[in-house]
Parts: sequence; C-alpha cells; structure tokens
Amino acid sequence: MTEVAGRSAGMFATYPSLSGKVVLISGGATGLGAEFVAQFAAQGARVAFVDIQDEAGHDLVEAVAGTGSPRPLYMHADVRDLAGYQEVIAEMARVLGPVEVLINNAANDARHTGDEVDPAFWDERMRVNLDHHYFATRAVAPMMRAAGRGSIINLGSISTHIKLTDLVIYRTAKSGVEGLTRALAQELGVHGIRVNCIIPGWVMTARQLAYWVDAEAEATLAREQALKRKIVPADVARMALWLAAEDSNGCTGQNWIVDGGWM
Repeated sequence: MTEVAGRSAGMFATYPSLSGKVVLISGGATGLGAEFVAQFAAQGARVAFVDIQDEAGHDLVEAVAGTGSPRPLYMHADVRDLAGYQEVIAEMARVLGPVEVLINNAANDARHTGDEVDPAFWDERMRVNLDHHYFATRAVAPMMRAAGRGSIINLGSISTHIKLTDLVIYRTAKSGVEGLTRALAQELGVHGIRVNCIIPGWVMTARQLAYWVDAEAEATLAREQALKRKIVPADVARMALWLAAEDSNGCTGQNWIVDGGWM
C-alpha cells in the first residue's frame, strides 16, 4: 500500500463493519484500483475485482494473499461489454455472496484531440468512463435491496472542475458520474443503499508518473495544491474505506474531494 513519507499503515483506522463484507471493484488490477483491493482486503473484506489486465490481476491476488489478508477473487471482465460485465458480477456473487459494496473505478483518461473523436470513439470512451457505473449498479442493487443496505462508490475526477485540454470525453463522462451519483442516491435511498462520489485530485499512480508528471506538472502541483505534497492512492482509498463502512451510514448523494486543496 502506498503511504506518505512519515506515515505508516498502523496510524490509520480499522473499520470492524468492513470485516467479511463482499466488496466489488472494477479496474482493480493496477493503479488506484489495486490500492482499493489491498486496502479493503487489509480490513478483512472479501474482495472481488475485475480488469482486462490478467497478468497484473493475478499478480495482485498473490501479493495481497501474501500479506495475510483474505485472498481476493479476480475475474477478467471488460466493463465496456455491459451485458458480459453483469454476468461476471453475478458469478462473483455466487462465489463470494451478495455484493455489499460496489466501487466503480474503471476508467481511461488517455488524452485525445477533437479531430480524433468520431461517434464510435465517443461511445467507447463513454462505456469505459460512465456507462458501467450505472449497469454495475443495476446488477448489485437487487442484492443490496434484499439486505436493506449497501454502499456504492463512484469515481469522479478533478478534471471536470479545472482547466484542462485534450480530455473532452473524459471530462464529460466524469461530470455525468457526479449527476448519476445524485440521481441514484435518490432512487436507491429508500432501500437503505447509499451512493457517493469520490473526486480525486491528481493521484500519483504509476501511469500518471510514467506519462504526465514532468517538471512542468510538478510546478503546477506546487502552485495549485494547498498541501505541498503529492496525493497518493492510499489517500483516496482511505476515503473509500470510510464511505463503505457503517461509520458513514448517514452520508449519501455527495461528492467527497481528495485533492490536496486544489479545487
């Protein structure tokens, strides 16, 4: 698990209500998703996650199990295949039990120009950045209704709130995630199901560090963030833990910002 210098995992909260809960995470093999998998497993949750990166997914299962945490369940699923993804969710529930926490994390923030966008490109990016949030929710909602409770956590993005270029579809989709969160919170609240959105800032995943964090980016971070340190995946995962746990059972339909004070 990634930590900030001077802080160890032992400094942070344990949530008894997460022990034994079935938690489903999309895009869980690498980056922020992998941090979610590790952090929830460390809480004693029964974690299931999907991805299209099979080698990374299987490696993560072994790494998490090697720490003594419950062994996660990995299955291949492309969230753009909405019907296929729903079938995988049903299979995971058959193996582990009804899903009690859903984290809609899978996304693709690859840069693109307007000239690259045709209807097929638009549809593909909407599938990976927005559509699966709704259809995964549809798949787990009956399980949560039967239990009378559940926590759904959608991943938004700071990108929709700040000045950026070459991300029109991603920013549009992430704006939609915020609206979807509010709508689903109203629809599902009567069943005791909570729906919240985490808005991460610029999180220093391996992908971000490899492709986009250069000297200019470092200067931007230093200028724009109130906290003069990098936001790491564990910062966001700890917000997800709280939103999944019973400690936050009065909270729904909200945006929870983890950006070091950028916005």
